[in-house]
Amino acid sequence: MARNKQSSAARAFAKRWEGKGYEKGESQSFWLELLQTVLGVDRPYDIISFENQVKLNSTSFIDAYIEPTHVLIEQKSIDKDLRKAILQSDGTLLTPFQQAKRYAAELPYSKRPRWMVMCNFREFHVYDMEKPQGEPEIIELKNLGTDYYRLQFLTDTGNEHLKKELEVSLQAGQIIGEIHDEFLKQYINPNDPNSLKSLNVLCVRLVFCLYAEDAGIFGEKRCMFHDYLSQFQPGEGDMRRGLIDLFEILNTPVEKRSPYTPATLKAFPYCNGGLFADRDVEIPFFNDKIAHLILKNASDDFDWSQISPTIFGAVFESTLNPETRRSGGMHYTSIENIHMVIDPLFLDELKSELSDIKAEPVEKTRIRRAFDYQNKLSSLRFLDPACGSGNFLTETYLSLRRLENEAIKIQMKGHGPSLGAEFTPIKVDIHQFYGIEINDFAVVTATTALWIAESQMLTETEKIMQTDIDFLPLKTYRNIVEGNALRMDWSRLNIGKPSEFMYADRLNVIRPDDMTDTSAGMLLKESRDRYGELNVVTNDVHFGMPERQTEPLHFDYIMGNPPFVGYSLQSKEQKEDILSVFVDENGKLYKTAGKVDYVAGWYFKAAQLIKDNHTKVAFVSTNSITQGEQVAAVWMPLIGRFGIHIDFAWRAFRWDSESNQKAHVHCVIIGFSSCSEHMDRVIYDAGKESVVRNICPYLISSDNVFIESRKEPLCDCPRMNKGSQPTDGGNFFLSSEEKDDMITKYPQTSHIVRRFLGADEFLNGRDRFCLWMKDASPSLIRSCPLLMDRISKVRKMRLASPKESTRKWAVNPTLFTENRQPNTNYILVPRHSSETRRYIPMGFIKPDVICGDANLMIPDAGLYHFGILESNIHMAWMRVVCGRIKSDYRYSNDIVYNNFPWPTPSDAQKSRIEQTAQAILDIREKYPDCSLADLYDEITMPADLRKAHQENDRAVMEAYRFDWRKMTESECVAALFKLYQQLTK
Repeated sequence: MARNKQSSAARAFAKRWEGKGYEKGESQSFWLELLQTVLGVDRPYDIISFENQVKLNSTSFIDAYIEPTHVLIEQKSIDKDLRKAILQSDGTLLTPFQQAKRYAAELPYSKRPRWMVMCNFREFHVYDMEKPQGEPEIIELKNLGTDYYRLQFLTDTGNEHLKKELEVSLQAGQIIGEIHDEFLKQYINPNDPNSLKSLNVLCVRLVFCLYAEDAGIFGEKRCMFHDYLSQFQPGEGDMRRGLIDLFEILNTPVEKRSPYTPATLKAFPYCNGGLFADRDVEIPFFNDKIAHLILKNASDDFDWSQISPTIFGAVFESTLNPETRRSGGMHYTSIENIHMVIDPLFLDELKSELSDIKAEPVEKTRIRRAFDYQNKLSSLRFLDPACGSGNFLTETYLSLRRLENEAIKIQMKGHGPSLGAEFTPIKVDIHQFYGIEINDFAVVTATTALWIAESQMLTETEKIMQTDIDFLPLKTYRNIVEGNALRMDWSRLNIGKPSEFMYADRLNVIRPDDMTDTSAGMLLKESRDRYGELNVVTNDVHFGMPERQTEPLHFDYIMGNPPFVGYSLQSKEQKEDILSVFVDENGKLYKTAGKVDYVAGWYFKAAQLIKDNHTKVAFVSTNSITQGEQVAAVWMPLIGRFGIHIDFAWRAFRWDSESNQKAHVHCVIIGFSSCSEHMDRVIYDAGKESVVRNICPYLISSDNVFIESRKEPLCDCPRMNKGSQPTDGGNFFLSSEEKDDMITKYPQTSHIVRRFLGADEFLNGRDRFCLWMKDASPSLIRSCPLLMDRISKVRKMRLASPKESTRKWAVNPTLFTENRQPNTNYILVPRHSSETRRYIPMGFIKPDVICGDANLMIPDAGLYHFGILESNIHMAWMRVVCGRIKSDYRYSNDIVYNNFPWPTPSDAQKSRIEQTAQAILDIREKYPDCSLADLYDEITMPADLRKAHQENDRAVMEAYRFDWRKMTESECVAALFKLYQQLTK
């Protein structure tokens, strides 16, 4: 069920059951309706059973049990507290959870529950028995409209299957990695690029052969490849020669093979597809270990038919890619993460359409709609312009074929396989899927992954048709091209479509006489009559073939996970790629082009391609393009020039992209288009979804606003500066012990040893000191050998710097290179702070404490300014517009502070804020043994400090005329954006 429909169904269910709930009379109705209307189970009675008997001291009954997912349900009436013990028939007092555990202990091991659900019609208390000592997850009925997804475990039988596929795919990657490494040792020149390329192709071919024998592609005999290869001996030539002969026969049509071909080779089918075409692939000698790895580890002991082509393609490519091997792991994108992109982009809508078709009561109409739906699926065209090993394309293909199989079931329902083995209605084809990838080996891997996916889905269709369908020969597939996507015209990829790409020569042949009045027969007749897809030739019916592509390609959907490279980390070539893309209509470079992340190039080219058409796009990106300075740089051209709008967005979350050494990248997913059709805009955030009028590039509900860098504050407030920068190689700094030692030996230096605060020292209460020699006399300096030694080291360090500006400062080795230290008290703001803090801790500091450049500071600021800056209003603004390092806040004066719209309070309101600000400082003083990091940790924050902040929040909201009782944080930010727009008109 599509998310929006499921959410609506959950809200309706919650409303119907509000205030109801009697255990004995309404439990079954409650659970059956929940499974059917909210979770989309067609026949809930097939999976849930009620009143299952268990033998305790007396006969007892389990209220409900969902067998496919091993869920035990203990149901209570609405007036029962699920946390309290209830008197049992045997006189014991047990909580519902204890009662359920007692039942579970009496079940056979095969039926022991993974999940236990305590329910009283108002709440669901969910216990995961993998963590039996943990607290339950509590889901309230009233919140089911947004929290429905938390009940997916009730029916999600796919999780275990996905885990198995993942486990098998990772094992397969390890096996191939071992084979790769052993073969590499056999090459005469293992560092030769041609040898490495040959080895990669060899591994791809071996994977295909291993998969083909386990999946039955080579024939009914499931060990053909193993038995053929095992007749040869490893060593100089024998097994190597046998493999070369096999590759040659797999590339030769049966009718063109020599009549003297040995029977062991003749039994193999023709594969085609270009996989075995290159005769120049260098194949080294086999040794005993290689033979054992292939015949025993990879063949005898492993079933390749269970791999996930979506996961394995990426695992396989990264296993054999030297760069990713060096980085320490096999990379893959989880199937769940891929669906976060493709589901809201198109799959939810297609699923919803299929659900409507299934609900059609008139069979003939239902069949006709399923036929049209199948044609729609086969007409869609997809592009991943940074496809890597093809995981987005592969998972999309699998998803479409599953939908098509459901449509086939509707068309075939009640009629059976009456058309014979030569017919199949498959129309969704891998040639609808296009990709661009810069790595040549990834291109080959992606192609192979799609072939494997095609084979697996063909097997599923065979079960529906109850007939065998030949998978071979492979059809040439050139839709994934090697190249630099930022230097290519995506609409004019050098792709042709020869007729051999289609299924006609192996699948779709049937005589007119065989067209019975079955659903499938009607399918063929309608296809001929209505769509012109059939041509009668010599009394045979064949599907017509598309011509070679000559017009610019049009894609329905563009998707993917383009490379993450920050603008400061880009290579010279990547910088040039971006500069070649970010140009205006006149060919002039956008002034901010040099300060955008590499992924922005894909956004620009996609926006350029979809202007004024109905193509929709969704990319995974680092969250940096929705924060700070980059927002205007990336999005102003996209919205202003190409007219795109954001259709849906996942706000920042952690994207795990590796299997065994996870690289945690904080990402967003953004779906966008330029078509003007009305549609809901949806924001997904921490499992919740919100339907909004517009999504701005900061990924909140607001008009499109761009916060650009500003040198002076927008409002009348004190100026904020960066702290002082030493550029000293650490030689100006002293630990507490070093400070004490220097002052003991040289008391005359006491006034130039100052306390120093970087962000770390400020937040964590650490002591650090520095040499502040701004007004120190030369005689004082010369009188202290320790000072002279440190100054000398500073001078040498600066002279050795590659930066000219640093070298110039070598003539002043006693001074910080940037001195902004004020002569008055100042507010200190750490530039970086953890995202886990609701408030960035700030503080009033005296002028004799040196503020380092890891902080920002506001001289001449008062309690009013402190109160405003420490308020949740300012923090909400900061969270939206600031830059980030990973997910931590990066506060800046030019973006966050200088653009902040300050309120215009009355005298009374200003006085109130000063009072609440002082209260925050007073309560901090009550905890002298605690650092600011301790006080502002959400777990350890003292209750009185939190209350003081809440009072300050209310005072500041009142100064803005905001209703603190009702307004959400996102509504406050939207209001601040409006105020910002008014101030900048």
